[in-house]
Amino acid sequence: MLAAGLLATRLWILEPMTVNSESMEPAVPTGSTILLYKPGPILAGVHAGDLVVFTSPEDGHPALKRAIAFRGQSVAIEDSVLMVDGVPQLEPGVDGRRIDGTYFGPVTVPEGHVFVLGDNRSGSIDSRIYGSVPLENVRATVLWPPGG
Repeated sequence: MLAAGLLATRLWILEPMTVNSESMEPAVPTGSTILLYKPGPILAGVHAGDLVVFTSPEDGHPALKRAIAFRGQSVAIEDSVLMVDGVPQLEPGVDGRRIDGTYFGPVTVPEGHVFVLGDNRSGSIDSRIYGSVPLENVRATVLWPPGG
């Protein structure tokens, strides 16, 4: 009975995942184990700043990124500064010196989608490449480490 309960928990509620990409460094280093909360997107929704796991449109594998913007919001990067609806965003986990001179957008997030970025902008394949991700493709939010 205990084994069935643990299996059910892993299948539908909590699942550990090992990060195999540098795209979220330094907040979540390669090789780290994170804890996914599978009902999170349904129960609590997805909010700006959340770490989310979704099926990558690039290769079909699970991808870990930070939710940045949602329906109707404008996203741009101006000389390494993230702008959402024209307002600069505070990003303590992003080293602006490593991405100095980076420009992107602006783009508008379509209905039912989320714009995601890796904290390690120079080493991340994210919404700048494959566009906004349908919210229905978000499989889980990250429960631990909190906020990455």
